[in-house]
Amino acid sequence: MSESDGPKQVDNPNYHSENHTAAQTCGWTANALRGEGKCYKNIWYGIESHRCIQMTPVVKCNERCVFCWRDHRGHSYELGDVEWDDPEAVVDASIRLQRKLLSGFGGNDEVPREIFEESMEPRHVAISLDGEPTLYPYLPELIEAFHDRDITTFLVSNGTNPEMLAECDPTQLYVSVDAPDRATFDRVVRAVDDDAWENLIDTMDVLAEKDDTRTVLRTTLVGGENVENPDWYAAFYERADPDFVELKAYMHVGHSRGRLDRDAMLDHEEVVAFSEKVREHMPKHGVLKEVPASRVALLSKTDNTWVPKLKKNSEFWARDSVNGEWKKTN
Repeated sequence: MSESDGPKQVDNPNYHSENHTAAQTCGWTANALRGEGKCYKNIWYGIESHRCIQMTPVVKCNERCVFCWRDHRGHSYELGDVEWDDPEAVVDASIRLQRKLLSGFGGNDEVPREIFEESMEPRHVAISLDGEPTLYPYLPELIEAFHDRDITTFLVSNGTNPEMLAECDPTQLYVSVDAPDRATFDRVVRAVDDDAWENLIDTMDVLAEKDDTRTVLRTTLVGGENVENPDWYAAFYERADPDFVELKAYMHVGHSRGRLDRDAMLDHEEVVAFSEKVREHMPKHGVLKEVPASRVALLSKTDNTWVPKLKKNSEFWARDSVNGEWKKTN
């Protein structure tokens, strides 16, 4: 693939795309439709998995993480010739793509009709499918556009663009911290830009200034690569003063299987054990929660981790166009 070929990765048959916007159905979305369980983000934060869009406004990344399931070759193009859609167009495309991806469930006998109809009216978006979303030049406006549609936003970033993240106020902001030191970062993350590590540190300071945005640091634990020095991780985390820290096992799937052996995938018990070691150095984050099915642990300042507006019978759900008061009065 040449540098000028454009965003070829949106040609992946598992993606649906419009211009530079791509969406893909999460496995937990399908599970939730069939009544077979929900994502850990439902358990901890209140997200309804069957009503959550997994999308990206740009299929390009400036890191080459060894644990990433994606094909790095799909990110090797330049952005200079991309004709960017405006935020409203990206929102419209995301909703259309989600409905198209889930349309087949309408004829599935395992899916209750009410649940399917709800899925056609998404209320959440995870801006996290592929690429680095801060490379989309109108990201703050995109987040506002989703909020204007009464859709909550979970933004996931690698922290290489602190200036952009300073302008973003999603419902919940995730930043990946996959190494506690520069040497491990260079080996595991393999950033394209020389200043990526310094920018990640600056992003921690940006997060510390976020008063109205819930912040999460997320670490993918890769056996034999970055599961060491829990005190260093804790010190790095504390610089950002996050609301939550998620530590999750690397999963041996996709293109990562060509870079890592299967034994790099930790058992859930190993994830929890390392999380306990980190917690020893983070006295403000005394609550530890876990979801074994996802091999993930959460360190929190409080046991009450749900997004407040997502609690049952809230105004957010009262405005629901499928089941709430909005439908009854309009």
